[in-house]
Amino acid sequence: QVELVESGGGLAQPGGSLKLSCAASGRILSIYVIGWYRQALGSQRELIATVTHLGATNFADSVKGRFTISRDTTRNTVYLEMSSLKEEDSATYYCGLQGPDSTGRVVGYWGQGTQVVVSS
Repeated sequence: QVELVESGGGLAQPGGSLKLSCAASGRILSIYVIGWYRQALGSQRELIATVTHLGATNFADSVKGRFTISRDTTRNTVYLEMSSLKEEDSATYYCGLQGPDSTGRVVGYWGQGTQVVVSS
């Protein structure tokens, strides 16, 4: 079992920055993809950034060039640094982890989410 806890959400002004954290605990997978997702009211959950256990990253076009994803393996934490924020970035942000467990079965876990509001 893996527990994911997001933090760092809050209110930011357009053009501002926020840094979100996703701390993992429990039986950490050795092979994984961690993704940051967001879901605005009335919208579907959107995958916006991923990082693998090898450090490979990928971004949705909507955040490319503005958001970065990084990880601190010593702290089992993944970060999402958001800059040049826009009002349309307002959403609840979730981290999700997926990977094979010790039996080879693919498992997935979600955090509880952290809310980001971009408004002047």
